[in-house]
Amino acid sequence: MSSVVTSRSVATDTPSSSSEFADFVQETSALTKRLFVQLQRRPTTLIAGIIQPLMWLFLFGALFQNVPAGMFGESQNYAQFLGAGVIVFTAFGGALNAGLPVMFDREFGFLNRLLVAPLVSRYSIVAASALFIVTLSLVQAATIVVAGAFWGAGLPGIGGLMAIVAILLLLVLGVTGLSLGLTFALPGHIELIAAIFVTNLPLLFASTALAPLSFMPGWLQVVASLNPLSYAIEPIRYLYLHEAWSLGSIVMAGPFGEVSFGGALAILAGFAALALAIIQPLLHRRFA
Repeated sequence: MSSVVTSRSVATDTPSSSSEFADFVQETSALTKRLFVQLQRRPTTLIAGIIQPLMWLFLFGALFQNVPAGMFGESQNYAQFLGAGVIVFTAFGGALNAGLPVMFDREFGFLNRLLVAPLVSRYSIVAASALFIVTLSLVQAATIVVAGAFWGAGLPGIGGLMAIVAILLLLVLGVTGLSLGLTFALPGHIELIAAIFVTNLPLLFASTALAPLSFMPGWLQVVASLNPLSYAIEPIRYLYLHEAWSLGSIVMAGPFGEVSFGGALAILAGFAALALAIIQPLLHRRFA
């Protein structure tokens, strides 16, 4: 069964009027609600998503707890250094898996039914997935922040916590877009799961989540400096270490030069915009 896309859904990628924007919000709200209903029926997904990063935090924190002070930059202990990496990698992992529910909808035929509906924009599918993942990521991040505070990582201020929310939103939006792009491009869930496995750990180890840039060989420093995860990790790490911060604060000194807090946010925003632009043609694919 192939989908027949209506002229309205093809002609508009983004809402262009107030009425279309209201319809877009309604579409996004309905699709987001559906994801939360699925979560309510399978709460083990959230439970596992909370337990796993806590295991990362405590096990890796315990593994390196006797490392001499100063080996990880300004961090007082490894738990303080690791906290930012665990927060970002947890959000990244959730966003990378965002395409799986849509892929199963596609294989069971629900996605075809959705695509033949007169959607204002198929980006409502992306927005709903991003909102769902951001909500889960904030719950997970809150758990990690509280646990890290007891482990000796400290606690960012109110402004810092709000900045963490903004950083996670930008990262999740970009990664969710790429995950949904793979969902529309790949033939089935086996290929999507394989792509997730191939992507997940290499991006973790090729970032500053577990070790600072200064610990890495030159070639890996270049790779880590090209990894968008690093531009989410380093600002959050800076928030843990500094009560006073601004958009001009230098959060990373890499092989391509120094990166400010505002520069890292701009890179994440550019990454999200690029991901959404890349997947635009894929959103109009037809499925048999």
